[in-house]
Amino acid sequence: MHSVVFLCVKNSARSQMAEGLGRAIFGDGIRVQSAGSEPSHVNPWAIEVCREIGIDISGNTSKFVGAIEPDSVDTVIRLCDEEVCPATLGDKQHYYLPIEDPASDDPSLGREQMLARFRRARDEIKGQLESLAAILDRT
Repeated sequence: MHSVVFLCVKNSARSQMAEGLGRAIFGDGIRVQSAGSEPSHVNPWAIEVCREIGIDISGNTSKFVGAIEPDSVDTVIRLCDEEVCPATLGDKQHYYLPIEDPASDDPSLGREQMLARFRRARDEIKGQLESLAAILDRT
C-alpha cells in the first residue's frame, strides 16, 4: 500500500487538516499520516473547519517526525510556507505545497477572522490534494 506523510512544523493545523482530507480524498488505497518537527496539539480551529465539510480530525494527535519510520513512507508532502519544514525522511518522492499557516496568536483576530483563515487553508489544501490524487493513483 502506498504511504503518504504530511509534514509541517507543529503538526497542529495544516498537516492535520491534510491528514483528514487526504484520507477522504485518497481513499483506502493510500495510507495517510502526518507529523511535525515541533509537535504540539491539534488546533481546535482546524477541527472545527474540517467538521464543517464532514471530516473528523478530533481524534488525531500531534506527532513528532522522528517517530515516523522512513521505510514506511513512499511520498512526503511538505506544507510549510515561510517557516523551515521538518526533515524530509530521506530519499522519497517529495511534493512541496506551501500553505500559509492559518494559526495566529494575534488577540485582535475574532472568531470569524480565525475561521476565515482556517477555511482558506483547508480549501487550498483540499484543492491541492484533489489534483495530487490523480498523480498518486499512477504511482
